[in-house]
Amino acid sequence: MISLTELQIKDIIMVEDGKKLGNITDLDIDVDKGKVLYLVVGTKGKVMGLFGKEEELVIPWENIVTIGSDVILIKKNGQPKLFTEINK
Repeated sequence: MISLTELQIKDIIMVEDGKKLGNITDLDIDVDKGKVLYLVVGTKGKVMGLFGKEEELVIPWENIVTIGSDVILIKKNGQPKLFTEINK
């Protein structure tokens, strides 16, 4: 079993190009089924948490290739969506 705290320190990396997307800020969970639906990933948009706009991407759980000791590798399945786009 892995905790949210352990997931949050891992870098999210795209398998296809090695691009770092950010780190997990939250999970979207279907409580009725007890299943994780999405990883919510905070992107680097702010400087020291003050300037700029921070956006959150959602990565479907099915896109995870593997969860390693330092990174979570994900496959590209279309463009990652903004968190606000799935909660409309």
